[in-house]
Amino acid sequence: MASGEEFASRDREGAENFAVAAKECGVGRIIYLGGLGSDRELSKHLSSRQEVGECLRSTGITTIEFRASIIIGSGSLSFEMIRALVSKLPIMVTPRWTRTLSQPIAVEDVIEYLIAGLDVKCPESTVVEIGGADRVSYLDIMKEFSRQRNLRRVIIPVPILSTYISSLWLGLVTPVYAGIGRKLIDSVRNETVVTNNLAATMFAIRPRGIRQAVERALKYEDQSFAQTRWSDALSSIPAQRPWGGIKFGSRLVDSRSITVNCTREQAFAPIRRIGGKTGWYYGNWLWRLRGLMDIMVRGAGMRRGRRNPEELVVGDTVDFWRVEAYEPDHLLRLSAEMKVPGRAWLQFEVSGEGDSSVIRQTALFDPAGAFGLLYWYTLYPVHELVFKGMLTRIARSASRRSARPC
Repeated sequence: MASGEEFASRDREGAENFAVAAKECGVGRIIYLGGLGSDRELSKHLSSRQEVGECLRSTGITTIEFRASIIIGSGSLSFEMIRALVSKLPIMVTPRWTRTLSQPIAVEDVIEYLIAGLDVKCPESTVVEIGGADRVSYLDIMKEFSRQRNLRRVIIPVPILSTYISSLWLGLVTPVYAGIGRKLIDSVRNETVVTNNLAATMFAIRPRGIRQAVERALKYEDQSFAQTRWSDALSSIPAQRPWGGIKFGSRLVDSRSITVNCTREQAFAPIRRIGGKTGWYYGNWLWRLRGLMDIMVRGAGMRRGRRNPEELVVGDTVDFWRVEAYEPDHLLRLSAEMKVPGRAWLQFEVSGEGDSSVIRQTALFDPAGAFGLLYWYTLYPVHELVFKGMLTRIARSASRRSARPC
């Protein structure tokens, strides 16, 4: 859809080329994921998706065309748009298209259908409409997302708002480009609901409802986020870091590294002692001030210290942080428990071999709404000073430790 007005002809050309190649290679079955929508006055986007299915069926190869509505999960264009709108806008003006009915389906359920399509008995080409358990609008999905993220949003419905103006607004506040947004909104005016029970007859799959779909999307997004090695992603980015950090989806990431002439064990030693009586290596008075401010708003503050000055395990408290992940001599990830408008993490990784190690420090923030973004960018100069100083002092402490005689 980003290729311009000719995207439908490109879809058609790609489908025809694929169909010819599939037939020449002796493919026995094609499984295609298209879009739901009635045949009356479909948008160019939905018409194109259904035309692709027709091209594939025209080969004579048995084709199962699954037609789905909004897919709930990271990477889904519609879901990313909803998440960005709800996360950034405390007041939302909602045009008429946000109230069109759809039947959103969790990405896990879509994958289950696609895999089941490999073995299901199907002697001839078939169109299978799939959807979740609930028929809801975009607005309903926005409300459910905000409920699960504990975001209070004021919604102001308006009777009309042109697709052009809506697309420009989406391009401004969401990851969706204005051109794609316009085609997407053109599609939203079409109801995308299941009109028959063929899917229930052919498959034993029972898709979940909108609440469970959003819940699982957020849960697995957090798991993926927690398992991601940010150093791997950042290694492909030029050395000059943009002001304010780097964006990964809705998260803001500020990362830096330093090389030290010592073993991984020696480099990690100051990290595993961080917090408590050891302190934070740089600007300890700023950390204490932040803890005092946290106590004033009924937060944890710095008073908890740590259980043991030398040892850490997952679940330990470290001042107003909690250990979320710990691998001796390699990784420490702390999850913030101070009061912040969003969620925050501080991560340390040590890598290297022999007497040379690299310490990477990464601060991560998942802002809640516009206030969360304001918080991050307002305090970024302070964070830059403190985190850079902290990493330098940690490296200095590790080097001094390695220089001690055995």
